[in-house]
Amino acid sequence: MKLLRTTLLAAIAAASLATTACAHDSTAASRGKEPLLIAHRGASGYVPEHTLAAYWLAIEQGADYVEPDLVLTKDGVLVARHENAIAILNADGSVREATTDVAERPEFASRKTTKAIDGVAITGWFTEDFTLAELKTLRARERIPQIRPGNTRFNDMFEVPTFEEVLQLVQQANERRREEAGKPGHGHGDGRGHGGRRLKPIGVYPETKHPTYFAGIGKPLEEPLVRLLHKYGYRSPDAAVFIQSFEVGNLRKLNRMTRVPLVQLLNGSGQPYDFTLSGDKRTYADLAKPAGLAEIASYAQGIGANTNLMIPLVAGRLGTPTTLVKDAHAAGLIVHGWTFRAENTFLPNEFDSSDDPAALGNLAGQIDAFLKLGMDGLFSDQSFLARKAIDAYVKR
Repeated sequence: MKLLRTTLLAAIAAASLATTACAHDSTAASRGKEPLLIAHRGASGYVPEHTLAAYWLAIEQGADYVEPDLVLTKDGVLVARHENAIAILNADGSVREATTDVAERPEFASRKTTKAIDGVAITGWFTEDFTLAELKTLRARERIPQIRPGNTRFNDMFEVPTFEEVLQLVQQANERRREEAGKPGHGHGDGRGHGGRRLKPIGVYPETKHPTYFAGIGKPLEEPLVRLLHKYGYRSPDAAVFIQSFEVGNLRKLNRMTRVPLVQLLNGSGQPYDFTLSGDKRTYADLAKPAGLAEIASYAQGIGANTNLMIPLVAGRLGTPTTLVKDAHAAGLIVHGWTFRAENTFLPNEFDSSDDPAALGNLAGQIDAFLKLGMDGLFSDQSFLARKAIDAYVKR
C-alpha cells in the first residue's frame, strides 16, 4: 500500500504540472447510458503511459475505465506495458521506441535479443525474459517523446506496475468515492450520490497482448488474468470490467472461463494473428460486416473499433460514415471507438490547430463527430479533454 500512496502523491504532482489537467468531481453520480470514457493506457497524454500515476490521474480527470495492456514476466506475473518489448532497437543499434530505461542498464545488456512477435522480427528487450523483481528495478519512460516532450519530465520516476497493483489502485479509488459520497453534503451515506442515484464505480479494461505468442512460449495470459479478476470481485456480466483482444481464439477461451464482458478489437487493416496462423482468410474488415458481427456476438458483448472503420479518412479528412455502429447495435453489440488523441499528428486534418504535429488540436470536434453515430464509448489519451467533450455532447 505504500507504493500506491507514493504514486498518489506523484499523480497529484503530475496533475498540477499538466497545464490542461484538473481533478474531476469524484462524487459524480452514475451517468446511465452516457458514453463511456476509457483512459487509454491511463492519462497517457499527460504522463508516461501504463504507470500507476497515469491511471490515477485519469480517474481524477473523470475517466470511467482505465485500460492496462497486459503482458507476462518470466515468472508468470501480469504487468502493464504497451508491448512485451520494453525497448526496441533500430538496425544501427539506436533506440526506436522504449517504455523503460532498460537499454541504458548495463546489467541487462545480455538480455537483448531478436524475436518474432506476431510474425514481425523485433530486436530489443522483452518482459518475458525478466523476473518481476528484475523488472521492478527498471523505470518507465515516455514512449513517444517527439510528440509528447512534456511527458519526459516524468521519465524514470515510476515503476512498471503489475496488473494486481492496477486493480488495487482502482479498488482504492472506488473506496474513496464511496467514502466521499457518505460525507455530509456529498450524498446519502449509503453509496448514493446527489439525487439518490447510485454511484458508478471506476472500471478496468484490460487488453491481452499477443495471446497466441505467449501461449506458444508456455505462458498463456488467460488463466492469470481471470484468476486476478475473480480475486478482486470481477465475476459477473455486469461487473465494471471489459476484457479486450485483437485475437479471436483467446476471447472464445475467455468466454468459457468467465462471465465478465468481452470486447473484440477490430483494426482498420489486417486480420487477427490467430487467423493468420490458422489460414482463416477473413480480415478485420470482414468481421466488421453483419455476418462477422453476428459471429462476434456469440462470444463477446462488444467491439472496440478503429475510428477508420466508422468514418474512413479521405485525403486526411473525415469521409462518409459507414453503417458499422448501426450494424453492431443490431447484432446486440456495444461499440467503443479508438483511439482519440488531441495532438495534431493523430487528428483528422480538419481538426488540426496548426502545422505543428505535437500541438493540441480540436479533439472535441473529432469526438463529437463520432458520438453522433451512436458510439457507446471511446478510448482517449487525454482524459480531461475527452471528459469535457463527452459532457458537452450529453448536455446538448
